[in-house]
Amino acid sequence: MGRVADGRTGQDADGRPSARRARPAAALFALAASALFVLALCRPVPRAAEPRVVPPRPAVAPAAEAFLEDLEQRTFRWFWDLADPGTALIPDRAPTPSFSSVAAVGFGLTSYTIGAERGWVSRADAAARTAKTLRFLVSAPSGGAPAGMTSYRGFFYHFLDMRTGERFEKVELSTIDTTLLAAGALTCQSYFDREDPVEAQIRADADTLYRRIEWTWAQPRPPGVSMGWTPEEGFHTWNWSGYDEAMILYILALGSPTHAIDPAAWPQWCSTYVWGSYFGQEHVNFSPLFGHQYTHIWVDFRGIQDPYMRGKGIDYFENSRRATLSQKAYATANPSGFAGYGPDVWGLTACDGPFDDGTLEIDGKTRKFQGYAARGASLRHVIDDGTIAPTAAAGSIPFAPEIAIPALQEMTRRWPDLRNAYGFLNAFNPTLADAAIRPQWGRIVPGVGWFDVDQLGIDQGPIVAMIENYRSGLVWRTMRKNPYIIAGLERAGFTGGWLDRAAR
Repeated sequence: MGRVADGRTGQDADGRPSARRARPAAALFALAASALFVLALCRPVPRAAEPRVVPPRPAVAPAAEAFLEDLEQRTFRWFWDLADPGTALIPDRAPTPSFSSVAAVGFGLTSYTIGAERGWVSRADAAARTAKTLRFLVSAPSGGAPAGMTSYRGFFYHFLDMRTGERFEKVELSTIDTTLLAAGALTCQSYFDREDPVEAQIRADADTLYRRIEWTWAQPRPPGVSMGWTPEEGFHTWNWSGYDEAMILYILALGSPTHAIDPAAWPQWCSTYVWGSYFGQEHVNFSPLFGHQYTHIWVDFRGIQDPYMRGKGIDYFENSRRATLSQKAYATANPSGFAGYGPDVWGLTACDGPFDDGTLEIDGKTRKFQGYAARGASLRHVIDDGTIAPTAAAGSIPFAPEIAIPALQEMTRRWPDLRNAYGFLNAFNPTLADAAIRPQWGRIVPGVGWFDVDQLGIDQGPIVAMIENYRSGLVWRTMRKNPYIIAGLERAGFTGGWLDRAAR
């Protein structure tokens, strides 16, 4: 996710080597059960009669509903319009020319199901685009050579050349970005369930992509999973530890019918949580809001609990709601005195920024600004330079619509420069409004603030998916049918609600 042209891995929110972004820059299941999974997933799945799912929201005012419809459709179009015509890969960012991010491809695949369901594109066109994407990925070169490869042992390189699909420079095989790709593929597998050759191919290729991932290989320090690997240096020195976006990684790794990791990985993951109260909200802390959002795009945590959350008396959905409320309270207090912050303008998460490393004197205060960074505020740490990302509020709409929707509406009203044909630009900073300032990235509108010029696939994805989950619950309903998600949650010790019904 960074802006470093040499493909360095950078650092994550805790200062660890990050498998997440560099900027432009196990046990096996029984063989018989595995075979049954293949047969079940490659045949058309009849639509089971099930109780009507009430949309996870109260009634919304017509103006707010129209606002969400417009924003969701614009953001969907970013994925639909910008995919490469040859490879169908999604860019990491645009309009700045960039490589493809495999995580962005996963978000794009998820968005195609939403576009089909909403009628923004036909189901046939969405299926054709999905099939083309998956066919390219499962057919691309795979091996341990340092160049000319797209994947190895089922894991994909973090960034790929848009035209060839080959590894970009010296980036890592990324376990988390491969996971986000797989989550998108499995969404399509469960959504495209008709007796149609194209949809059957989608189901088969999605299954192939997921089953190839050798989660147990990526465990040099079991029971955890490493952040990444390169041919030049081997495995990263850090495992994924909680709490962050890698919840979905452990769920999919536990649910694998071919290379499942040991269930001991989940309690170890939970043992690294930081629980406490921050700005009046007691919850598992993680500073950037994307860590409270990504897994929730695909997993409906309402009413299901693992042993950790049973002990706390809440579920992960409520945990994310509290994290969202905490961020709003932080912005309202505005301890660093940045411009624009308030009860209707908030949202810290990983996003672009004006300088890779810049210090300025503004209104008598020394301010240090960053480029792409995992901004956030929690007990773990605070990274805040006045840069706000609309995706932080948009990705939290299902958790706290009463504060997230007004925040997005207020941003739209006060800063027209923050939007284009594809929805919100990635980030803005009202503190940087002096025309004499020359930012390293983006642009300054004099007297108004700094604005990014790009949109990022990994931030556009949560906007589309979480608005849709709020409006209809589509991605949640789709993934509640997926046997791999169900298996992963059960092996992690989750019970309750829809999961108990699915198991029965």
